Amino acid sequence: MRFVDEFRDQEKARALAADIAALCEPRRQYKFMEVCGGHTHTIYKHGLEDYLPEAVTMVHGPGCPVCVIPMGRVDDAISIARQEDVIMTSFGDMMRVPGSRGSFLDSNAAGSDIRMVYSPLDSLKIARDNPAKRVVFMAIGFETTAPSTAMTLLRASDEGLGNFSVFCNHVLVNPAIKAILGSPGMALDGFVGPGHVTTVIGCEPYGWIAKDYRKPLVVSGFEPLDILQSVRMLLLQLREGRCQVENQYTRAVAWEGNPRARAVIDEVMELRPTFEWRGLGSIPRSALRLKEKYAAFDAERLFDVPGVRVADPKACQCGEVLKGAIKPWECKVFGTACTPETPIGTCMVSSEGACAAYYNFGRFDRRKVREASRV
Repeated sequence: MRFVDEFRDQEKARALAADIAALCEPRRQYKFMEVCGGHTHTIYKHGLEDYLPEAVTMVHGPGCPVCVIPMGRVDDAISIARQEDVIMTSFGDMMRVPGSRGSFLDSNAAGSDIRMVYSPLDSLKIARDNPAKRVVFMAIGFETTAPSTAMTLLRASDEGLGNFSVFCNHVLVNPAIKAILGSPGMALDGFVGPGHVTTVIGCEPYGWIAKDYRKPLVVSGFEPLDILQSVRMLLLQLREGRCQVENQYTRAVAWEGNPRARAVIDEVMELRPTFEWRGLGSIPRSALRLKEKYAAFDAERLFDVPGVRVADPKACQCGEVLKGAIKPWECKVFGTACTPETPIGTCMVSSEGACAAYYNFGRFDRRKVREASRV
């Protein structure tokens, strides 16, 4: 295939749907988790749930990098931004994420200087252009975005930009999956593995899921046919009694990942003893921090950071959505008090958030959606 429309061919999708239905065993239900929020948006944007038989249910995982940031870390970032002569920079998705006392946009309205950037290199330019200011980059994301943060920090070090620092919130995908597998009552049959993360870490790090938990995992691309093919591959493994890590996304993901990207992460960052995740609580060795040798660029060392844990609003069930325990429409404030215009939780804010996907593409109730598709 050479063009994107080839990955959205309806006839090929119907053929895959027929294969999927044929692989389902009678009277058996299957539950697969798509770890990445990008997969969730593809599923509901293109109506892939209507191609799947009733026996197959897709649930969402914690692969949205904005959604897993707890309110306390948002408050910490705002605390830094409010200090004297500070310019905070952040990816756009973070600007509207609510902390306990408002979002970055609210903080700007109160006098802070928090700017949206498209790359950490944009933050470096701001630091060069504002030598009298202290520029702090709010670094978020899984292993996907950690290399760009690390490379930017190395460039700042080479240039001697002493007014640049990083507030590091990079998290790791495998500890989150392990926490979900250990959750009571979480009965999953397999995983649609994250494509972007795996371009960096490779497929081998998921081997423990198949070996220790006997769950197949298929690394998937992000187009409709990618996901349908990945579901077919999962069902074929289960039908044949296999339990392996497979790579559907071979056009972008090498089995060994990107060794150079991993090397730059290892040069700059190390594991944190523990890190708090929204909805999942504190997970040991699940996030990254800057190494001691780069302490001069570590905002957590340079600034007074409160580090206070803040409980999510009681009405918000983002945590349950992130664990795949409930569908967004099962949250009591979904689509009413919580909308993209007035978000209560991060899952409604981020472009990869499950609640945003369901809301934007009209998935308010699976039964109603399936009935509408048959009209």
